[in-house]
Amino acid sequence: MRFENKQYDEERALYGIKDSEVVKCVFDGEADGESALKECRNITVSNCDFRLRYPLWHVEGGELDDIRMTETCRAALWYCKDLKIHNSKMYGIKALRECENITLCDCDINSAEFGWRCRDIKVRNTSLSSEYPFFECRNMEFDGFRLQGKYSFQYVENVVMRNCELRTKDAFWHAKSVTVYDSVVAGEYLGW
Repeated sequence: MRFENKQYDEERALYGIKDSEVVKCVFDGEADGESALKECRNITVSNCDFRLRYPLWHVEGGELDDIRMTETCRAALWYCKDLKIHNSKMYGIKALRECENITLCDCDINSAEFGWRCRDIKVRNTSLSSEYPFFECRNMEFDGFRLQGKYSFQYVENVVMRNCELRTKDAFWHAKSVTVYDSVVAGEYLGW
């Protein structure tokens, strides 16, 4: 099924869709509905704007390309599995939480509490501004990642970083098995 050039503002607008494409849609409006794409499977979302809360929860399998999530799009991706996110802007608080097998590539992210309790995350050529990113995460790979943060990578395990630039007040407190190659790590308190 294909959903194209539509605007959705109602509660759970496309709840539970499967094997579908969502193209050039806007999630915003007077009804101020939440959870637009909750519990969906195998979806492709491209060139869409998200301005409402909790748009992608419990989504399994899919690809997000050229999506824009504003500051009003809080808690955007929670409990999701097997997603690839490309060429996207994610500006809402708590944008990624308790997710598994997520790839982020060529993204611009500004999210105060980004990536908490996630596993099997790959990040490529992406910039992140976050106060408290990647709390209690496991099995992560970064390449070409740029971070402006404060309390970064606390309680992480099994992390590999290449060609990264980390500018953060604190980093890697209580971390285990972190390897950093050819990168800049600038901070006040590193590891503990």
